[in-house]
Amino acid sequence: MDQLRVGLVGGGPWARSVHAPALAAHPGVELAGVWTRRPEPAREITALHGGTPFAEVEELFEAVDAVAFAVPPAVQGALAPSAAARGKHLILDKPLADTLPAAERVAAAIAEAGVCSTTVFTLRFHPPVRAWLAGLPAGPADADTTATARWLSGALLGGPYSASAWRAERGALLDIGPHMVDLLDAALGEVVDVEFAHASAPDLWQVGLRHVGGARSTLTLSLALPIDPTEMEVTAFGSVGRHVLTDRPADATASYAVLLDELLDAVTGRLVDGPHSAARSLHVQRVLARAEELARG
Repeated sequence: MDQLRVGLVGGGPWARSVHAPALAAHPGVELAGVWTRRPEPAREITALHGGTPFAEVEELFEAVDAVAFAVPPAVQGALAPSAAARGKHLILDKPLADTLPAAERVAAAIAEAGVCSTTVFTLRFHPPVRAWLAGLPAGPADADTTATARWLSGALLGGPYSASAWRAERGALLDIGPHMVDLLDAALGEVVDVEFAHASAPDLWQVGLRHVGGARSTLTLSLALPIDPTEMEVTAFGSVGRHVLTDRPADATASYAVLLDELLDAVTGRLVDGPHSAARSLHVQRVLARAEELARG
């Protein structure tokens, strides 16, 4: 394979600012085409970055080796199984779908098809975050370990994502929650229980997690606080020592390039389908679904 032909599904801010430029710039990838619900965004993206605008999403699936999704969770949940059934490798957004049953169907379709998948957990592809994780003791953290995490922003108050209907409806838990649950899970060991979850207006979430080795973590999230720039911090302390992370990607296209490197390794057999696959994303979504259930009562 000279280049992996990737089709992009979606034409919103994330597709324009991250997916399209990163796909077009990677030497091992060809941005082969774009499909959007309205034809104009697809034409605009391909005019800037190359590829063919497709009128029908199924035609795009047939023309590529892999599909990158940059659409609302409900749309990804509906379309990803079809792409997997056609043998296409998948670059998935988070969350996997808008509901847990839909996410389970996506993961099952990918497993049945035997294709490679990865999820755009941008933090996990950021070298400083990887260095922070590598600095923690190996194995699940014990009951003497605690972690706190916060991600607070005003993304719903203005800017490119303030008009996102699904973000306004489901809030920070479903948008930035996947990043933080995934990171805490990687840092302390698998999340095995959601001990509490609270939601308050306008969009403030507080969640308590228990990890497999006995460690506990707390998570505070919001997309509707008048904060600029975004506040993001994770601190683990106790028997693991004290480890603070405040570095998140300033340019998500750099993390996306690492994602593409590893997807190519998985596709060509040089790397086992990695820890950011649909199965991993489903685990994270199960945690989030339980938190939402507790918070909504």
